[in-house]
Amino acid sequence: MQTRPDVPLFNPWLALVSGVIAVSTGAIFTRLADAPPLVIAAYRVGLAVLVLLPIVWIKARDEIKGLAGREMFLALGAGFFLALHFATWISSLEYTSVANSVVLVNTNPLWVGLLTPLIAGEKIKKAAFISILISIVGAAIIGTGDFVSGGQALKGDLLALSGGVCAAVYLLLGRKLRRNLSLLAYIFVCYGSAAIILWAAVLMLGLPCTGFSGRTITAFWGMALIAQLIGHTSYNWALKWFSAGLIAVSLLGEPIVSAILAYILFAEGLTIEKIFGGILIMIAIYVAGISEAREKDRILKN
Repeated sequence: MQTRPDVPLFNPWLALVSGVIAVSTGAIFTRLADAPPLVIAAYRVGLAVLVLLPIVWIKARDEIKGLAGREMFLALGAGFFLALHFATWISSLEYTSVANSVVLVNTNPLWVGLLTPLIAGEKIKKAAFISILISIVGAAIIGTGDFVSGGQALKGDLLALSGGVCAAVYLLLGRKLRRNLSLLAYIFVCYGSAAIILWAAVLMLGLPCTGFSGRTITAFWGMALIAQLIGHTSYNWALKWFSAGLIAVSLLGEPIVSAILAYILFAEGLTIEKIFGGILIMIAIYVAGISEAREKDRILKN
């Protein structure tokens, strides 16, 4: 029995929720890894690519070989911005709290909203615009107690914010590619190009690549298998069924999960502001989701 190409194998919402939870562990594993930020980022995508390699060789090598020049260019571009996203965001965790970092890096709905007409050629719907505004307010409230004007914390804030911009471009390029490209082919080219860029930077800067503790190596694998392969791949799969705007808003659930994990593992404060901001973020996700579902129903009826 063949599956219709326009019908998902399983509920895209389940994939999206699983992806958000898995991605939320990335900041925790980063804190547990005792290595330079660029090395952490390089191991994260590099190990993920190694795991994917035998599967891609069997399932998708012909598709990758047959990629048109434009598709390959877009996939490499997505990998480039993914590499920048990891390099800036992981670096931010050396200077600011987990909660503050994930809040700022997840301002990507704002940048997706601003860049969508330019990159993806999709108009921003009213409901999506409202959800973006609500999510940004919620994210700002979550980070209110952590924002520090000046010093190392400000450097971390700016790095995390830069990571959010790069993540938005990565999502929008992925949205264009995932309409016609299989998941395996897309993530392999994207993750692979990001890994090449990051490892090239590590080698050029002469950063240490070996001699890490067992905890750090475990953290590397945790990031690769859980945060990258399960997390990023889940919402890359969902890009075929949802808009980049909805994906970006949904990923704002990451600050909630990350803040809870950081509270449990590192005793980082879980304040009333973060709880209230988390509620606003969930409202934003709901608004975006309802809008997306209604739009799909309208298209099917017509």
